[in-house]
Amino acid sequence: RMVVVPSAMSGETNRLLDLARELAPTQTTQEMLRELDMITSTGEQVSVGLLAIALQAEGLQAVSYAGWQVPIATDKAHTKARIQSIDDRRVRADLEAGRVVVITGFQGLDPEGNITTLGRGGSDTSAVAVAAALKADECLIYTDVDGVYTTDPRIVAEARRLKTSSFEEMLEMASLGSKVLQIRSVEFAGKYRVPLRV
Repeated sequence: RMVVVPSAMSGETNRLLDLARELAPTQTTQEMLRELDMITSTGEQVSVGLLAIALQAEGLQAVSYAGWQVPIATDKAHTKARIQSIDDRRVRADLEAGRVVVITGFQGLDPEGNITTLGRGGSDTSAVAVAAALKADECLIYTDVDGVYTTDPRIVAEARRLKTSSFEEMLEMASLGSKVLQIRSVEFAGKYRVPLRV
């Protein structure tokens, strides 16, 4: 039984933000932050729909959901919301029916019913939160490097891949600027004891 939480396609969030900046290059009001969440959330919605179609084309039963359909409840901090709770009933029913469930990362729904986003890297946080809510065996994070390194292997040739790391070590690395995992995803994993594999 599998749940997949994809991000937007590479460069898509930046493209969407650039469109908004063309209209209002210097100002950002609270109302605009709400609209930025509306705009940037579409990148993940395209990804989940395409992934569900690709899985169906391979003969698998798959269904996609936006964060608001699950629902993933967040606070009201547009563009940097925090997940408050996840209602897992709909997802569990699909898993029991043998479907692969594909859920948008990076987004949720505030108490007033507005779409919110979790900030850059928020899909990792979404994945860990969904894994925690479902009490998953583990959460796998797929990224553009094959694991967690002592430093960025694209910059430092001598970087070593770590076999394991504690939540505390990953939290420290994330707080010092490591871009492998968003800091909130590591906090979630530590708090709810979700085994993470990068």
